[in-house]
Amino acid sequence: MSATLAAAGPSLYWYLTRSTGAVAMLLLSIALALGVVDVQRWSTPRWPRFVLDSLHRNVSLLALAFLVAHILTSVLDSFAPIGLIEAVIPFVGSYRPFWLGLGAVAFDLILAVIATSLLRQRMGYATWRAVHWLTYASWPIALLHGFGTGSDVKSGWLLVLSVLCAALVAAALLARVIAGWPEHLRVRGAALGGAGAFSLFLALWLPQGPLGSEWARRSGTPTSLLPHAHASTAGGSKR
Repeated sequence: MSATLAAAGPSLYWYLTRSTGAVAMLLLSIALALGVVDVQRWSTPRWPRFVLDSLHRNVSLLALAFLVAHILTSVLDSFAPIGLIEAVIPFVGSYRPFWLGLGAVAFDLILAVIATSLLRQRMGYATWRAVHWLTYASWPIALLHGFGTGSDVKSGWLLVLSVLCAALVAAALLARVIAGWPEHLRVRGAALGGAGAFSLFLALWLPQGPLGSEWARRSGTPTSLLPHAHASTAGGSKR
């Protein structure tokens, strides 16, 4: 992309990529929380269990739809060299390869979860349940992807949304751990320990990482796309 196009400002695809990514993250968090409630067999006369099952499935499919839109708009946006291959195969791209690769990992995990859910009647419960646990892994990976690749990560609205998503997932996880206490103490302790360790990591990493200085360069953005490169090119063209 030329310096002239870069200086023209964000394109429509740029806004669509970030908005669909934010909505997909929110829907994924809601789907995860609903999944936890569903596993606990929670129901009321007003909210029977089949309603929760349907809501959980529909929110998950809606999250996948926004995720696909997020990927397609990223590919169509000519600013960064991102192709469909990078969206499926992790860590092969040239634009912030590690952080973009995390997005591909999360996408692959979500695809596996949804595919096995749709084929649940044709596979064993144990296999379905084992694959479904990947949802818990896809969520923190997707969150790290958003922090690592998002150029508007310092925006207040995105930070608030991320905190709300994290609070929702943490509340669901805490409810899941407390239910039936104290059975399976090792599993429950591992879940609490993992959540605490991840929260501590974010608290220590974010100020020095995406919220710090020169994150675009340190995250693996190609030199030709950095702001100083565009400024140098524009300055040279005026001479």
